Amino acid sequence: MQKGAIMPLWLVFALLTVASWGLYGIFLHKGQVQMGDPDGRYKAFLFVGIAYFITAVLAPLAILMKNGTLSGFTGGGMFWSLVAGIVGAIGAFGVLLAFGAKGSPAVVMSIIFAGAPVVNAVVSLALHPPQGGFGSLKWQFILGIMMAATGGFLVSKFKPGPGGPPAKPAVEATIQQEK
Repeated sequence: MQKGAIMPLWLVFALLTVASWGLYGIFLHKGQVQMGDPDGRYKAFLFVGIAYFITAVLAPLAILMKNGTLSGFTGGGMFWSLVAGIVGAIGAFGVLLAFGAKGSPAVVMSIIFAGAPVVNAVVSLALHPPQGGFGSLKWQFILGIMMAATGGFLVSKFKPGPGGPPAKPAVEATIQQEK
């Protein structure tokens, strides 16, 4: 960590991602609902794609052009990056389909964020086995995976019932009572 820094820069970026992805499902659901028709989820996903184009195509393109590094792409790098983008887009579409199948943002996103680390850990271990073999995994790591899976199960099993309409602001409620 740099002298005088409050936290490492990588942690700042990781927390930025936590906040962004934590808000993603909520905002996506709101956009889908406010489209106001049965195909709202597809319309919302269209705008997610536009946002990805602006953020993930135009921004890095401008940086690469500014840095003069708009060449030197490798076949393997392009292939795996494209696969990652497709998998990410399928996941984003899956979120919308879950909402369309009456999943609430709190439950859907909780299951996703509990399950994704489990998938990540298992696939990472399969692709890059630990040096001492699987027997060298610490019990805390195994417990963490089990806790994440259990959390996803508990959130889906004991999800809260549907909420009522949003509460009226106190000022509006007082005005209506006086009438």
